[in-house]
Amino acid sequence: MTVSYHVPWRPSAAYLYVLHLDAPALAWEYLRRNPDYRRDWLRHHARTRAVAQRWGLYGLENPGLDARDAHPAWRLEPAGVVQLHLDLAPTDDTPLFDLWAIAGHKHVFHGGRHLAFSAWWPGHWRRFALAPALAHGMPYVRAVHDGDSRYPPPAREAASRAAWACSSTRPGRAAWLEVHTLQALDATLAGATLRDLAEALVGPAIVATDWHADSALRARVRRLTQRGTVLMRGGYRRLLQHARAAQGRFHDPAKRP
Repeated sequence: MTVSYHVPWRPSAAYLYVLHLDAPALAWEYLRRNPDYRRDWLRHHARTRAVAQRWGLYGLENPGLDARDAHPAWRLEPAGVVQLHLDLAPTDDTPLFDLWAIAGHKHVFHGGRHLAFSAWWPGHWRRFALAPALAHGMPYVRAVHDGDSRYPPPAREAASRAAWACSSTRPGRAAWLEVHTLQALDATLAGATLRDLAEALVGPAIVATDWHADSALRARVRRLTQRGTVLMRGGYRRLLQHARAAQGRFHDPAKRP
């Protein structure tokens, strides 16, 4: 069985949502483009657990859903997930758990080992894992893994909401790199040439003057397509730990002497 993947990859505006995705969401964007994954989804989505393990998932997620609608249950819990636990020694000012008091557009789902939810505030993703014993109205505490200081637990839920109200920053070069890499990957899967991709990225006029065998533009487009393939073919797993999936072209520290 062959699985085709044809998307309208030429309009760059179609990829702007990628600017606001966090690392786990980006990992899904690369995985869902993998032809072998799409083939497994078509064949096995009714009995997913054994097949899904191959892809680092608890269950196969529909590859037709992009990261705005899909909620893959990763076997390796992404870095930065905030764990919410029942407070065994609450005090008078211990906050009480209220899912709907947490700011943002929320999605609740089962993450394979526990109930999880993500909350979206313009420009920000927050991801949470709920302990089985925690229920609405119970006193709770927050926990993150050692060394992850990006989400310091606030003293009160009100402080958390205030922190969420901060304005989002302008997307940086790293975010634009993911946008262009995904567009390049879609172009590759659709059978486009490097020149076709270059014209979509910078326009035919620039390509007409700057495209030749040793041009910087041609090298940049080639690197984008190579990077996209590496991420699709397994490099997406490193994004779950916020590590760089590739340095240079095909960086692999394990192969160094």
